Amino acid sequence: MDQEQARAWLATAADEARQGLAEGGVPVGAALYGADGALLGRGRNRRVQEGDPSLHAETAAFRAAGRQRTYRGTTMVTTLSPCWYCSGLVRQFGISRVIVGEARTFQGGHDWLAEHGVEIVILDDPACAARMREFVTAHPRLWHEDIGLDGPS
Repeated sequence: MDQEQARAWLATAADEARQGLAEGGVPVGAALYGADGALLGRGRNRRVQEGDPSLHAETAAFRAAGRQRTYRGTTMVTTLSPCWYCSGLVRQFGISRVIVGEARTFQGGHDWLAEHGVEIVILDDPACAARMREFVTAHPRLWHEDIGLDGPS
């Protein structure tokens, strides 16, 4: 995967993450790109805004893309390593590649995806990492809720 293209696609997901943060939500954004490079869908974590625990960024982007005949050759771009729930979505529908903005804050299922033939590109983007680090520090309870862990009271 061309790094310049990967970073351009990450900009779409990062824009969604910033919007989510501005709305009072968890700042994770995602985008789904077709095999031809066309943007199919974009979304952000809206668990807080919509009161829907399943509305992670990758899920939102996937839903926004609408029904596709196949997901072979598509790329999911996410600002943060996908959790197990979102990793399952990638496997279930055969998404071929995942571009991860950063995996320092949270190392979800990207290693598992790689073991099952999904191409993983980790960009280690400083802006994505800083945004998540600041969010986790400011909102530890919400962060732990989001990733499905018992956290600070």
